Amino acid sequence: MLNRRTLLAATPALLATPALAQAGFPNKSIRLVVGFTPAGTTDIAARILAQALGQRLGQQVIVENRPGAGSNIANEVVAKADPDGYTLLMATISSAAINYGLYGARMPIKPEDLAAVGLLLRVPNVIFVTNNLPVRSLRELVAYAKANPGKLNNGSSGSGTSLHMTGELLKNVAGIEMTHVPFRGSGPMLQEVIAGRIEVAVDNLPSVIGHLKEGRLRALAMTTATRSPAMPNIPTTAEEGLPGVEATAWFGVQAPARTPREIVDRLGREIDAVVKDPATWARLEELGGMKPDVGPDHGTTPAGFETFIKAEIAKWGEVVRKSGATVD
Repeated sequence: MLNRRTLLAATPALLATPALAQAGFPNKSIRLVVGFTPAGTTDIAARILAQALGQRLGQQVIVENRPGAGSNIANEVVAKADPDGYTLLMATISSAAINYGLYGARMPIKPEDLAAVGLLLRVPNVIFVTNNLPVRSLRELVAYAKANPGKLNNGSSGSGTSLHMTGELLKNVAGIEMTHVPFRGSGPMLQEVIAGRIEVAVDNLPSVIGHLKEGRLRALAMTTATRSPAMPNIPTTAEEGLPGVEATAWFGVQAPARTPREIVDRLGREIDAVVKDPATWARLEELGGMKPDVGPDHGTTPAGFETFIKAEIAKWGEVVRKSGATVD
């Protein structure tokens, strides 16, 4: 029999036992930090994930937008948060891979400061132009840019993003000059292209698909190996004579590095279930999303996603080096 004094003495030890402390996870709302402004692909995907993940976990998942520095602000917020599973990062190809090569010593965190949880989806990038630019194909854009060197501006959702790097890749492969104009997210960038103040841009298909379908912007090419089922009428860069311009964005979830393994694994299983849920996937696919079919386990487990991220850091570090891209 245990008396009251014995129970009180044992209480601190019981609370300090990780397995017992985490048994009730989650017992409050979870914060999902997005490093870009609302209305962009990262934000759209995060909100779809938040709704589905919240339903599975039985707690609200709240999206918090913390834009700036190519998501480095959000990266740092999450890396320094309590490692208890209640603060997560909506990771992107730029925040989790490209930035380490692009910012170098100025990067506020290291790859090991964040733990991989799971990969959600991949999306194609699309090259498009304002409607008043007299080009209707990627070949025509290249010809126009060569005839008017340095006169075109190309927009992206921010310096160091995959969209910035895709634009740099296009310029390098095609041998053209354009002035890069970064914005704090896709929303403001798209408005400037629609208004005609920016002539050319690259964006993830989900955030621009509505404008393309409704004719506010003109798509020239997808930067994927195959055409997108969401917009099969848009040719690929390879079909337009530029097979070297290939880039696929991806989105997943990371957590502070010291988050208990049990919590990371639990969240990883739930994200994997979200990806496999037909109703949720239909929403992502409708926006142009593609299954995260990378690696032997598709990257949807924490271990698989970790391996994938390491390979992406190495790959894009080399792209940054070759392109000579820099950020202020």
